[in-house]
Amino acid sequence: MQATDINKKWKQLQEAISKAFDTDIPDIKVMLFLIGVQELGKGPISYSKREKEELMHIATCRLFSSLGFYELEGLDEQGWPHWNLVKPIPNYTLMEQEMVMKSLIIDYFEEVNMI
Repeated sequence: MQATDINKKWKQLQEAISKAFDTDIPDIKVMLFLIGVQELGKGPISYSKREKEELMHIATCRLFSSLGFYELEGLDEQGWPHWNLVKPIPNYTLMEQEMVMKSLIIDYFEEVNMI
């Protein structure tokens, strides 16, 4: 996908999430948090600051697993997923990082039929 296509789909996804959750337009961090909550599977409960950071890490691992960078190791006693880094993630520029993340987030929400 080209940057213009990614940005167009990104805006559509932001609007869909904003409507679905009756909230402001979400940024990448909010999207990662939502994916982390979805992947954890415990629903919308109250999370500590540390748990929110861990949820965003879960989301990042889940997204990059689709490119072969991570693989799911398994779940711990509390049901939290743990991932192994399989190969190093390339050193993207800031602009490339943003485009890759947006593209992976779009793919994720398409996969779960959100958009």
